[in-house]
Amino acid sequence: MNYMTNKPKIIAHKIKPGLKRIANIKNIIAVTSGKGGVGKSTTAVNLALSLAKLGTSVGILDADIYGPSLPILFGETGYKPDVSSNNRFIPLEKYNVQAMSFGFLADPKQATIWRGAIVNKALTQLLNDSEWNELDVLIIDMPPGTGDIHLTIAQNFPITATLVVTTPQDIALLDVGKSINMFQKLDIPCLGVVENMSTHICENCGHESDIFGLGGSARLQEEYGLDLLAKLPLNLAICQHSDLGRPIASLSDNKIADIYIQLAGKVLNQLATLGKDYSSLIPPVQTIK
Repeated sequence: MNYMTNKPKIIAHKIKPGLKRIANIKNIIAVTSGKGGVGKSTTAVNLALSLAKLGTSVGILDADIYGPSLPILFGETGYKPDVSSNNRFIPLEKYNVQAMSFGFLADPKQATIWRGAIVNKALTQLLNDSEWNELDVLIIDMPPGTGDIHLTIAQNFPITATLVVTTPQDIALLDVGKSINMFQKLDIPCLGVVENMSTHICENCGHESDIFGLGGSARLQEEYGLDLLAKLPLNLAICQHSDLGRPIASLSDNKIADIYIQLAGKVLNQLATLGKDYSSLIPPVQTIK
């Protein structure tokens, strides 16, 4: 299937006043959850691949310094980035996505025993000191929680919007709600909710079971006024392809890959509703001598 017949035209959208844009990046979407184990990294990577299929110029930054997942999800655990002539890291390019992770720089078997201030500095360097080519969208795969790292990213990074990933059960919804609340207080808009592990379909008999509960995302919709953008099933193929470093969104003619494509289209539609930053279209003023 050719997804790029109508390449989207994307311009920069508004960010918090006082923040400086990152060179070559129009929009930054933070994929967040507030809780670990909900499939946030898998969602972020498959969303990035799907946006690329739609013709969007896209990158992804793995912001989890303590447990980076991107090297495994891209099948590049041995990748070490080159350094450009101006001393910037050159991101990995795979699946038409530019990717950068602390996992490319560190020994995967060694624990990162760093305090928050060092982690915040490392994240800022990863974002600012990477040689990003022209990007319509940079996806940031956020770490779990609502702590110091998240506050630093929300206050200092030019985030355009967030995308929230949850699972249906109450124990996940509680933490996800805290994450939504945090970004709302910081005046960063949310594009919507992705409900992961929404249902399980038996591969033998086809029986569908709501093993993690039912209606969780509906409660988030009601409480926070957010749109449900996608419901992803609990599926063995997603796990298998992730572990193999070949995200399921890289496949063609696959039902689950099609769900991610639909999610990517909805994300772009939601992004288009946000206020635009027309300053990015104004050419610099030339001084007449």
